[in-house]
Amino acid sequence: MGRTVLVVGGGGREHALTIGLVESPSVDSVHVSPGNAGTSEIATNHNVSASDIDSLVKLAQSLDVDLVIVGPEAPLVAGLSDELRKNGIPSFGPHAAGAMLEGSKDFAKQVMLDLGIPTAGVQHLTADSNLDEAVDRWGSPWVVKRDVLAGGKGVVVTEDRDEAIEFIQTSIESDSMVLLEEFLEGEEASMLVMMDESGYVALPCSQDHKRVGEGDEGLNTGGMGAYAPAPVVTEEVHRRAISEIVEPMHSFLSAQEIPYRGCLYVGLMISTDGSPSVVEYNVRFGDPETQVTVPLISSDLCDLLLAVAEGNLSKSMPSFSNAHALTVVLAAEGYPGPPVKGRIISGNSSSNWSNFSDGKSTIHHAGTGFLNDSIVSTGGRVLAATGISNESLEHARELAYMRLADVQLEGSFFRRDIGHKVLKK
Repeated sequence: MGRTVLVVGGGGREHALTIGLVESPSVDSVHVSPGNAGTSEIATNHNVSASDIDSLVKLAQSLDVDLVIVGPEAPLVAGLSDELRKNGIPSFGPHAAGAMLEGSKDFAKQVMLDLGIPTAGVQHLTADSNLDEAVDRWGSPWVVKRDVLAGGKGVVVTEDRDEAIEFIQTSIESDSMVLLEEFLEGEEASMLVMMDESGYVALPCSQDHKRVGEGDEGLNTGGMGAYAPAPVVTEEVHRRAISEIVEPMHSFLSAQEIPYRGCLYVGLMISTDGSPSVVEYNVRFGDPETQVTVPLISSDLCDLLLAVAEGNLSKSMPSFSNAHALTVVLAAEGYPGPPVKGRIISGNSSSNWSNFSDGKSTIHHAGTGFLNDSIVSTGGRVLAATGISNESLEHARELAYMRLADVQLEGSFFRRDIGHKVLKK
């Protein structure tokens, strides 16, 4: 008998993980809670919220699962992995104390400073702080971060001094404290590191596009597309990121009373001279980075995730393909503001791979659900078209856009320049 696994969450990240798990030779059945229209096509969805810790534990017990993979950060901070492990259920995702690396930016920053990990300078501002003096210390642009889980909306980067001060003031009113960080120049990249007390391994590095508009203009979003591997992460940059950032953090986390088991997302800023610094840590797979990294794992995905959940990563190191991956997000009208929901998605939105001689493509669902017999939009980032090429990143982009052309959603939009930093438009 193969394994039974449960994926917690309902976005594009969880759909990508579900596809990978369904393809794992060691897996017999995959369950997702709450899932989306895409996961329902290949797995069994359950109507249990990702925030309902008790009900998720009961669901895992009733399904007699061999492994739970926790997608979003909020249930990790709330202690879902702790509760699962108390009941003898392996969980991929750190315990609540480890999840504070994302749950509290102040905690994460202090750990980095204590370990000597390169990162931006920081000021802690409260109601007693001199805000004019604080914002003038480093000058524009200003990076202001709330010390709470804010669903990706807790950070403002702006060149408008008044906007920065206003966000600082409102954050202090709601949270009592806010972080003002030094702005780091360079290119961002994402490194997803599988980590437990026995060892660690970095997945192929990726680069995403956070701005809503082409040319990386406009408002910040959860991500409008991504590609991997990212050429900006050269062998030398990778070596330095491992030695200066990952290894010190792994030593720290492995020495804790309860070790870290899960994915440590390292948001890197790479300076013009190739020096990597940490912009932020997340404690789970990124989105849309997962859509372009999981397909590059050529070994059994479930073997990898279960090994991490049980603290045996060093005995089950993954292997990777030499392929290239690129994903393009289709967003609903109104995004990144309040999106228009409930519109019918037509065309070919199936997550079945379209196979070609030198690559393949698929649709990763995110904000989708059902209304009667129709698939409809339920969120801002609705789905993403992903191309995988054995040939080149440019070919992966062609496959992604070709697949996206088969999907129709009234009022939707997407960026036509994903990968522009390394490819001709």
